[in-house]
Amino acid sequence: METRAEKFTESCLGCRLACGQEAAEIVYENERITALLDIAPLNGGHVLLLPKRHALDLDELAPEDLRALTEAAARIARALKLLYAPDGITTMSNGGIFNDLGHVHLHVFPRYQEDGFGWREPSAPRGTDIANTVIRDRLAELLAPL
Repeated sequence: METRAEKFTESCLGCRLACGQEAAEIVYENERITALLDIAPLNGGHVLLLPKRHALDLDELAPEDLRALTEAAARIARALKLLYAPDGITTMSNGGIFNDLGHVHLHVFPRYQEDGFGWREPSAPRGTDIANTVIRDRLAELLAPL
């Protein structure tokens, strides 16, 4: 798999945070990722996981970095469950223009039944006029060579 991930980009806040060049409340770190507390938490214990190699989206990460990211997310989720006893854990990543950091990152945070955080569905969803069988076949065809 070809990846466009770079080692480090000085102008990227995510790179600087992940590599310790900006002040942050780091809760976990290894050679590939840094986990830190979000500065605007949705709930207490809201953690951001950032790879140390620069990339905008998950699909740009080297397999080793992606594996380190998901393994750390699971580890952090276990710790959050022990610390907060939440009703659940949310793990999410926003890509493309929705990535407000300009560096791939994964949010991991505790959730509570009435915490107000939620999924808001679009009033006019795109691509739903195509039958699921057609979408399934198109996606399967595109995924086969990967």
